[in-house]
Amino acid sequence: MFYRPEAGHGLPHNPFNAIVAPRPIGWISTRGRQGDNLAPYSFFNAVAYVPPQVMFSSVSAKRDRADTKDSVAQIVETGVFCVNIASGDLRHQVNASSAPLPAGTSEFDAAGIDAAPCDTIDCPRVANAVAALECRMTQIVPLAGKSNYVVFGVVTGVHIRDDCVVAGRFDPRPAGGWISRLGYRDYAATVDLFEMERPA
Repeated sequence: MFYRPEAGHGLPHNPFNAIVAPRPIGWISTRGRQGDNLAPYSFFNAVAYVPPQVMFSSVSAKRDRADTKDSVAQIVETGVFCVNIASGDLRHQVNASSAPLPAGTSEFDAAGIDAAPCDTIDCPRVANAVAALECRMTQIVPLAGKSNYVVFGVVTGVHIRDDCVVAGRFDPRPAGGWISRLGYRDYAATVDLFEMERPA
């Protein structure tokens, strides 16, 4: 089949998210005037090594946040955020934190997720995350379409859970592996790895 996005696909569910998959989940924590917030974003990735930099996109809005969501609104206020890496052992907490709670309601509290302070920024992080990247926002770029924004940040601190350092490598398989978003309601846990050498 072929379709133009503006004309529609004619399927029961939009295939776009399932085509561009798997996507890592950035579990974004922020602190703002109204309190702490935690939410998963599947439009997330690393974008540079030196200095290390990441991005995530927010693609909808809440009624109590005007043209965006809590995460972006609070990053605008403070200029900082933390990316917590989602793993299989916390998949239910990741999902619970996606609930559309009113602004000012802490997902840490609502979903029973332990928080810990960051070291380089004034922001909470998920205490039991396999890794957490403390970030200073460098830019927020509006994208085509309504309420679409991409947030870029430079990493200022890295936390790695001790049991996920295996033979000198970061390896979250002891915590159930990396979880990623597929399409529809589908997710995956990555635990089966293979190595390949790049051509010289």
